[in-house]
Amino acid sequence: MSTFNVPTRDEVSANNQAIFDNLNKALGFVPNLYATYAHSDTALENYLNFSNAKTSLSAKEKEVVNLAVSQVNECIYCLSAHTAIGKMNGFTDEQILELRAGAASFDSKLDALAKLAKNITENRGRADQNIVNEFFAAGYTKGSLIDTIVLVGDKTISNYIHSTTQIPVDFPVAQPLETAAL
Repeated sequence: MSTFNVPTRDEVSANNQAIFDNLNKALGFVPNLYATYAHSDTALENYLNFSNAKTSLSAKEKEVVNLAVSQVNECIYCLSAHTAIGKMNGFTDEQILELRAGAASFDSKLDALAKLAKNITENRGRADQNIVNEFFAAGYTKGSLIDTIVLVGDKTISNYIHSTTQIPVDFPVAQPLETAAL
């Protein structure tokens, strides 16, 4: 059982209360993981600024990375959240399971991205050069590589926060990867 509570609006700083209000307006609720960041007076704002910063990756590409990284890091919270977000970005259930496994047979460019995100995460940044070369051959640039690495770091932060705090998942829980017929 988690020793961490999910703070309510009344339990966080005035700055975080304003962020909670904005999240409520934008999403209709404050996700438990974001609320958990608000135990710190600064972490939620810093994380949201980092997570929402400009990138060369599209929304779909970001979900490819988020799903692959969260699977490697075994974060059920982020897998559940990004399964929902992946669906909002047009991925099917089957495609989401495949992306979590670090592949995308349905799109060669996304396949190279998924393989790279998985490889970087598994090897703690020491990417296999053949996978990097395939990433470039798929049409990505050096800037895309850096943006992908930044996104791996971004998602790893959330994965680690959930893994440490074990706060409740407030999204439909993602199905186990073993159910995928890959």
